[in-house]
Amino acid sequence: MSENDFLAARFEEHRAHLRAVAYRMLGSLAEAEDVVQEAWLRLSRSDVSDVRNLGGWLTTVVGRVCLDMLRSRTTRREEPLPERDGQAGLPDMIVSGPGGMDPEQEILVADSVGIALMVVLDTLSPAERLAFVLHDLFAVPFDEIAAVLGRSAASTRQLASRARRRVQGAAPAPDADLGTRRRVVDAFLTAARGGDFDALLAVLDPDIVARSDGGAERPSLLRRGAAEVASQAIMFARFAEAAHPVLINGTPGVLSVAEGRALSLMAFTIRDGRVTALDILTDPERLAGIELGVVEG
Repeated sequence: MSENDFLAARFEEHRAHLRAVAYRMLGSLAEAEDVVQEAWLRLSRSDVSDVRNLGGWLTTVVGRVCLDMLRSRTTRREEPLPERDGQAGLPDMIVSGPGGMDPEQEILVADSVGIALMVVLDTLSPAERLAFVLHDLFAVPFDEIAAVLGRSAASTRQLASRARRRVQGAAPAPDADLGTRRRVVDAFLTAARGGDFDALLAVLDPDIVARSDGGAERPSLLRRGAAEVASQAIMFARFAEAAHPVLINGTPGVLSVAEGRALSLMAFTIRDGRVTALDILTDPERLAGIELGVVEG
């Protein structure tokens, strides 16, 4: 085996982990793949003979590339449903069958990285996001993160702390039991299909936030409060009629399919037995990339 082949083999051992880091940093699966490829290019051009922890070295490289990409985005967002050229954006969703995820998907969404958390991460500054993701989600020491940011370890610790408070306030830990969450989703669908407003109110948190991303072709919406979200759910009952159970970032959700195409993808965040956030993807371009076979898995 040549030296380059040996290096490539070592890199492959870390690929899934690096993709998970980049996904949390960017919220885009395609961009995460680009970052991983850039990490390989940088590795192939570097002398790492003295690097004792290649995984740590690569994680730092990925963090630096992601930081540059975040800083290059023209609009920094402060709201969970940001405006981008008149359109709202949700992060990419990892969709799998109701029976479970494959090993690569499990790595991508480890540590309960649900859509609600990804939305909150998108409100952080690039430096805050890097500090929080690398330290809190991947246990990278502050001194190593500080080197990427060009800050002191103390300053980097403060960034992570500030980000942590925002995450905990906006995206508290959801209910852990998968069966309970599935029952709540089923109750929501039953109420929506039947046009039962009171039943919908019973399953929705009073302060629920519903976000939809329609892409360039469809309107994007932000709804707040149980009454408004329940009214909207009844108006779009056709999505509930065509709904199939799936897992979205490892938690129960629904994929609506009709005439061989995906109509919508709905991710639920559930806490204390009620839906606290509902994130809906209706963007035809992104829905077209979903493997419809997952509804049978």
